[in-house]
Amino acid sequence: MRTSTPPEPHRAPRPDQRSTVPRWLPRSLMLTMWVVTAFGVALWLFLQLQSLIVLLLISLFLALALEPAVNWLHQHRWRRGPATGVVMALVMLAVLAFLSLLGSMLIGQVLAFAVELPNMTRAVLNWVNTTFDTSFSPTTLLDEVSSASGLVQQYASSIANNVWGAGTTVLAMLFNGLTIALFTFYLCADGPRFRRVTCSVLPPRTQREVLRAWEIAISKTGGYLYSRALMALVCTVAHYLALVVLDIPFAFALALWVGVLSQFIPTIGTYIGGAVPVLVALLQSPWQAVWVLVFVIVYQQFENYLLQPRITARTLNMHPAVAFGSVIAGMAIMGAPGALLALPISASLQTFLGIYIRRYEVEEHPLLDGGGSGERARDGSGEEDGPVPNGDDDVDGADPDDDDIIG
Repeated sequence: MRTSTPPEPHRAPRPDQRSTVPRWLPRSLMLTMWVVTAFGVALWLFLQLQSLIVLLLISLFLALALEPAVNWLHQHRWRRGPATGVVMALVMLAVLAFLSLLGSMLIGQVLAFAVELPNMTRAVLNWVNTTFDTSFSPTTLLDEVSSASGLVQQYASSIANNVWGAGTTVLAMLFNGLTIALFTFYLCADGPRFRRVTCSVLPPRTQREVLRAWEIAISKTGGYLYSRALMALVCTVAHYLALVVLDIPFAFALALWVGVLSQFIPTIGTYIGGAVPVLVALLQSPWQAVWVLVFVIVYQQFENYLLQPRITARTLNMHPAVAFGSVIAGMAIMGAPGALLALPISASLQTFLGIYIRRYEVEEHPLLDGGGSGERARDGSGEEDGPVPNGDDDVDGADPDDDDIIG
């Protein structure tokens, strides 16, 4: 008789027989740690070098803006180094002349305003008392103005006493200016060499795309600067002649202020620039201020509808709302340098994206052209697409001759 062996008792698995950790997990954890560490180091370096990055961006913008002029001189047998130096010297002289004229205008007008302030206060109070049957006292108000002026003088004296802080600020500004000038010179003078070194580490197809983007950036940035400079020159000459005819003091400085500010600050720069000559004319006569205001408005219409479309047709054609929004966004991101770089960057992106974005035929609809028959858009190849099928039909299987379309 065969005897059955009793079953063996259940034994716990040995440690070497248990399920082991997946092999990919330690490697993934190590890779994640390296990525997080590298990101943290990169973020720390970016925060530490933020001021240097801003200076490099400004230098790159200036180099792109100056390169068309440098290329023109280089084509006329100039070496790139001397050509870059001459162009930068001319730009610096123009900036220094503008700042010196603006400073003289500001000091002279502030002193004249301080002298005329009591008389203007009495005239305004007399008109208010006569018109609204009030009894404001010019003496009391002048005393309050004098006390406020004393507070301002005390505050100015406290600022003036901080010579060390003011000197440090001036030295920092000079250092930043020299840094920008140095980087701008080398980026512009050695532009072809820098682009060759950059493209040497890229495949051929990527090289073509990088060079195309670089060419667009040079065209748009240079076109933006030169078109705005030409419009600023015309605006300055026109306002100078008008202010001379109206016998407004500091006519050239005021005209230069209006010309520069109205062109390099979109939309609101016109009103800020035009407000200063109106206020200066108001110190002379209210009627002179009215005539200055009328001329500013008339010239602005002439510039918007006749001058600007002809000059910026091939350089920087951007909707005013887009331009203003770009400046606000640039200022929010980088402050004043961002506002300076916003328009050329936006124009370059707009042109670069326009090369790769395909446009389709737009169907006629009252919401698109006010009820009239508008001109049909064409795609980048110049060939019209067929009618767009109705939204109820399948796009892939729709008949191109289907007449059931919107509108």
